[in-house]
Amino acid sequence: MASKSSKANDDWTGRRLDMREFSRRIAARKAELGLPDPPRNAGQNRTESKKALLKAISDIGGKW
Repeated sequence: MASKSSKANDDWTGRRLDMREFSRRIAARKAELGLPDPPRNAGQNRTESKKALLKAISDIGGKW
């Protein structure tokens, strides 16, 4: 999603990051180093409302 407040032609003189390229480079570097993906949160401390939300997402075919 493009930023609604930052434009490519604004007066910012600092370094800009392309987030897609950044994430691609991180993934490639992790693969090169053989780093495993961290395990997912087991969810043992989730509130009932969070459990209900995740179930509703799952019920409509979504993946969180």
